Amino acid sequence: MSFEKILIANRGEIACRVIASAQSLGYRTVAVFSEADAGARHVSLADEAVCIGPATAAHSYLNSEALLDACRRSGADAVHPGYGFLSENADFAEACAAAGVTFIGPPPAAIRLMGSKRLSKIAMQEAGVPCVPGYQGEAQDDDTLIREAERVGLPLMIKASAGGGGRGMRVVTDAADIPAQLKSARQEAKSSFGNDELILERAVVNPRHVEIQVFGDHHGQVIHLGERDCSVQRRHQKVVEEAPSPAVDEALRARMGEAAVNAARACDYVGAGTVEFLLADNGDFFFLEMNTRLQVEHPVTELVTGQDLVAWQLRVAAGEPLPLTQEQVTLSGHAMEVRLYAEDPARHYLPQTGTVTRWRPASGDGVRVDHGLVDGAEVGSHYDPMLAKIIAFGASRDEARRRLIRAVEDTELMGLDDNRRFLAAILRHPRFADGQATTAFIGGDFADDPALRPLAPPDALWGLAALLLARTGSSGRADGAGRQRGYAGWHSSGLGAQPLVLAAGEEERTLYLTPSGLRDGPVLTLDRVDADGGLVATLDGVRRPYRWWRDGEQLWLQDGALRVVFEDRTHRAGAGADGPGSGRIQAPMDGALTEVTVATGDRVTRGQVIAVLEAMKMEHSLSADCDGVVEAVNATAGDQVRRQQVLVTVTPDAP
Repeated sequence: MSFEKILIANRGEIACRVIASAQSLGYRTVAVFSEADAGARHVSLADEAVCIGPATAAHSYLNSEALLDACRRSGADAVHPGYGFLSENADFAEACAAAGVTFIGPPPAAIRLMGSKRLSKIAMQEAGVPCVPGYQGEAQDDDTLIREAERVGLPLMIKASAGGGGRGMRVVTDAADIPAQLKSARQEAKSSFGNDELILERAVVNPRHVEIQVFGDHHGQVIHLGERDCSVQRRHQKVVEEAPSPAVDEALRARMGEAAVNAARACDYVGAGTVEFLLADNGDFFFLEMNTRLQVEHPVTELVTGQDLVAWQLRVAAGEPLPLTQEQVTLSGHAMEVRLYAEDPARHYLPQTGTVTRWRPASGDGVRVDHGLVDGAEVGSHYDPMLAKIIAFGASRDEARRRLIRAVEDTELMGLDDNRRFLAAILRHPRFADGQATTAFIGGDFADDPALRPLAPPDALWGLAALLLARTGSSGRADGAGRQRGYAGWHSSGLGAQPLVLAAGEEERTLYLTPSGLRDGPVLTLDRVDADGGLVATLDGVRRPYRWWRDGEQLWLQDGALRVVFEDRTHRAGAGADGPGSGRIQAPMDGALTEVTVATGDRVTRGQVIAVLEAMKMEHSLSADCDGVVEAVNATAGDQVRRQQVLVTVTPDAP
């Protein structure tokens, strides 16, 4: 089972993570990448890299033949699948073995058994692992499922037997809805996993989601490394993970750990795996599923155990025994992790795409950021929107929580929207801070939080943006002392006030600057402006730091977890007045063009609808902002367009 060169069949932060541990143990590494990922961080970190196809995952990262061909071309004799993609694909594991390549993961039989919620639940019942009452029989006709649903009782959970991530899952609280929800779950399961098999379970009301990290080796040893609490979820997708769980004591940990080890032994498990349980408020727990791979949230276990779980995977795959016995496993301190996503929680979690113009992960005592980002990286729509994992460790749960809040707020991501404000609000919420959050938290206690609504920029940020634009000038840069560089119209003679027209979201304001600062608004001064994005300002006598970045007409300002994108419209024709606009018709958000009503050379009038954009399940009419002639049409109906993309250019009529 010895090997020397490992191909990582994945991308992003997990590929970078595996490369680091593999190289530290002396292995050579091979990255694979799609055409869209040619400039990705994981490609540059590996010793070698192989392009495996076009951007779509089905033709690249999910193409087992292309991956095995990359092994042959590079000489890789082992494959680490990371998570997602082919990590829980028994056929791929078997194909690796047939090609003489070591699959760094569990045996195909274990993957296949635990990949079926129906079969795995039967196996767990036989192994004496506590399971939720339900139905997991072979008969899948509607009459049988409806009859069994009535026997199981309400509230009822309908689940796709294959797959995960909340797809093919329905909660039923009214018996009259059972037939329709069965049909809906079956259709989604078939579409998502190619398998419409369902199981039924009695829903556990407001449980905690607690999972146990298990490890097995080729010598018959199976141990656990404690639990993780993953209760804070949105639509069955984990948002915050922590270890240990605030709801688990030593006695409960021992009982859950024993059940998880029994589950792993029941399928002759080897390698890293996670047994997931639902934990009721009375201390009862029930088997949910087993993930036969490394979990996204494995860093919190690493931090509280002091172990490198990827290194463990490599050692086990090479035939070595587990580094520790159960008695030698100790837990120390507390760790928390949040997932940084390219999405906008204030707009129904709409995924975001764009170019990462600036990425500076947080650092400091107890802070770890796993990521695959570089400046200039393109975040497209082909892959999962998770960009990074921000993790913090502390001697106590509250210390870890405080450090994580600071790390979330200190992380800089410019160029596209993210969920940092949402994450910071969760971590600060009293119910989470008290360790009382269950799987119902986001849909219940947190449902009305301001982080789930668009936030109007505070007056101070409008003023800060105006001062910063005046200081940095049209070049978008300041000197070391933050002095002005060539802002057109800035008067040092004290004569009059200079207007600046700014826009943020749907709002536009005109602010007036004098040599001493803002003419109206908060008492605000710039103390230091650094070319690398640093900024110190004094607001009403309080001096504090901000972050900024300039990208053409856009100015990105970050104040903790709040980040606002301002657009400088000062030099557009007629900006801020009733005269003609710029003639640049831009997409207000990512979406699909459903209609373009003009062509080059057409005459248009101000207010005339010239294109229709569909985004967030709504149609948005885009109108000309001036009278004039269409100079260029840069997109057509059916195109997917990005926020701020110029769709149509109109040459305004002369005043």
